[in-house]
Amino acid sequence: MNNVNLTTILTMVFIPFIFVVVITPFIKKIAFHIGAIDEPNERKVHTVPMPRLGGLGIYGGFLLGYMIFGEHTPTMNSILIGSFILLITGIIDDINPIKPQYKLIGQLVAALIVVFYGKLLLSDASMFGIYVNFGKFAYIITIIFILGCINCMNLIDGLDGLAGGISSIFFLTIGVIAYFQGRIGLSVVITFTMLGSTLGFLVHNFNPAKIFMGDSGSMFLGFTMSVVTLLGFKTLITSSIIIPLGILTVPIFDTLCAIIRRKLKGESIGTPDKSHFHHQFLKRNYSVRKTVLIIYLITALFSTASVIWLLVDTHIGYIIYGILLLCLIIFVLKTDIIFDHKKRSKNEK
Repeated sequence: MNNVNLTTILTMVFIPFIFVVVITPFIKKIAFHIGAIDEPNERKVHTVPMPRLGGLGIYGGFLLGYMIFGEHTPTMNSILIGSFILLITGIIDDINPIKPQYKLIGQLVAALIVVFYGKLLLSDASMFGIYVNFGKFAYIITIIFILGCINCMNLIDGLDGLAGGISSIFFLTIGVIAYFQGRIGLSVVITFTMLGSTLGFLVHNFNPAKIFMGDSGSMFLGFTMSVVTLLGFKTLITSSIIIPLGILTVPIFDTLCAIIRRKLKGESIGTPDKSHFHHQFLKRNYSVRKTVLIIYLITALFSTASVIWLLVDTHIGYIIYGILLLCLIIFVLKTDIIFDHKKRSKNEK
């Protein structure tokens, strides 16, 4: 019934998974040797120095999967070049943190390569029955979309296994949609090889983590998520922007709240703090593991809504989306993710 061979898909996942599981301990040793260490401080959750070069292992799994299952095309060349630029940028930052504007330059170069050399464009979108053709603004909108995905994953990477788990759920959901639509292509190859790579990394990164992915990993994950989305639109695997946005609701929500929160405080958008989505659960005495599992569950619920919306019943999907978004609004009102309730209470007194 489907054109996608299930055995091939499982192989696409299994080979990168095993590779990353095996290679990551060696990367951990390299990280300690070159000084790619995340030292604990008052803003961070971990209490001991941690190696943070895990993105190199995820990238290695991705490359291995491409070499075995991928095809040589200009589009894939652009993805390889762009992802390599991000990887190098991230590795430099993992060894010796660089200013946000320098990281943004690397992100922008990667996005420009994919858009202008790879010809990947978000030319139109449909949401809630509304169709919009971006026309000549497609280039700038696509670049903003890629940068947004990269930085959403960069910001959400704050707990053991959090970014890797969200990424795995994203790739699994896109893969399920592709499978049931009976389609195969470059986006499917990237999706399943990345699923194997992120799951392999989670073996070493889930709480208690033995290694962090660092910016080399989080930026690469955000980049591949954006690329898979753009390839999906190009091959009609996904028919609306609501699918990737729905799956990535938690990191998008966390990023928007961080921007608003810091602006209200008069701080720079790039100013680090301890008020992110995951911090709100930690403040309520949830353990790191429980917090991560709760966020996995929330992401899985949004992903399920996406699958139902596309493959089962649009109206039911909208209803589930609506309920989940209402819960997030209540979450904002009840926590300090935007407003500092304790500070407000003191001012009122």
